[in-house]
Amino acid sequence: MALERLQKIIAAAGIASRRKAEELIQSGLVSVNGTTITELGSKADPDVDSIRVNNQLLKGAERQEYVVLNKPRGYVTTVSDPEGRPTVMELVRSKARLYPIGRLDFNSEGLLLLTNDGALAHKLMKAASHIPKTYLVKVAGQPQEEQLRRLRSGVSIAEERNPNRRVRTAPAQIRVIKEADNPWLEVTLHEGRNRQIRKMFEEVGHHVEKIRRVRYGPLELDLPPGESRTLTPREVSQLQRATEPREVPRFERDNIRSGREDAGAPPRRPRERDRAPAREARSERAPRFDEQRRERDREDRGRTFRSPRRDYQQARRSGEGFVKFGGREDDRRRERPAQFADRPRRDKRAQEFSDRPSGNRGARDHGRAFKDRGSARQGFRSPERSRSTRESFDRRSKSPQLGKGNAGKRSSKTSSRGPSQRRSNNGPRRRSP
Repeated sequence: MALERLQKIIAAAGIASRRKAEELIQSGLVSVNGTTITELGSKADPDVDSIRVNNQLLKGAERQEYVVLNKPRGYVTTVSDPEGRPTVMELVRSKARLYPIGRLDFNSEGLLLLTNDGALAHKLMKAASHIPKTYLVKVAGQPQEEQLRRLRSGVSIAEERNPNRRVRTAPAQIRVIKEADNPWLEVTLHEGRNRQIRKMFEEVGHHVEKIRRVRYGPLELDLPPGESRTLTPREVSQLQRATEPREVPRFERDNIRSGREDAGAPPRRPRERDRAPAREARSERAPRFDEQRRERDREDRGRTFRSPRRDYQQARRSGEGFVKFGGREDDRRRERPAQFADRPRRDKRAQEFSDRPSGNRGARDHGRAFKDRGSARQGFRSPERSRSTRESFDRRSKSPQLGKGNAGKRSSKTSSRGPSQRRSNNGPRRRSP
């Protein structure tokens, strides 16, 4: 056997943990061939060297054993029973400290695995959700096809520790192998609950008379009741490969629902996107740049696949308003309609003679100080005019207004003037010589 570290040899022998073994070595309580070892990392061969811990000879590491047993009825699947009932350990002829993996009821029989390999036992118990276990079940009465369909899809049963809480069993494979008044069924489970098969058939109204386990993962029952044998190296490797985690398909994750609370609802169906067909391959590929492209049809030339744009400004002037489409139906952004599109335009000529200042409404006059500001009428000042402009404005204001009767006189007076007496727009008035 190859050399190994002392702390590993001591831990494998079951004397102490590896951390505690290191403390024993540093304390000088470990010796190899009569020499005290205090340095961590020292190695030895447990098959050749004499190793003592606290002056006690260390025996070799316990050999790992794997035993399969055909458990008969009337035995408890434990190492010891406080009620004094017979245990399965009485049926195994081995000096090693073996422990049963999983359990079978007192009245159940069949294949049972025992080992002292703690790592493998932990993996088997952890991977019990996907390791199949097959049972032969004899029930009282013939179950109907509808009842078998319910059992295959999963039923709601009471939990062992809390009877008030109900859980839904994982889907199971069930088939009838012997037709009779009390038929035999083959049931394959992917989970291991206490008295699960009995509770499942009681849920559909049938009492279970016998249960026999005939298969556990890759192992099959081939022994008479009460007999046991050691597994072959090939069976051990197959059992270890069965504990390796496997990727569950996405459409099966909803079906394997061990320990899920249930209110009597049927199992979920696979989602639509999980069972959608694969995308079809393109019938023809796009042409390369150096290949000849297909010429467009006459009706298709210059056509774009975009919707025509709408003239929003014209819509505003007509008072219709417009809507911006996009997103979901509930999230459409809508603009307010142009409610005042039909309001008449303001007369700019009337604004010239208004007492209100021109410009934006409500705009402040930043040229004036805050202390001089008053009302809008007091704050308005007319622009300065020149002298000639004021005289012409005063002369026009003092002249009599012309009515309908004076219109003819004015026109005749104007027409009586000669061309030389009329005012020219290009210069001062000229007199004829």
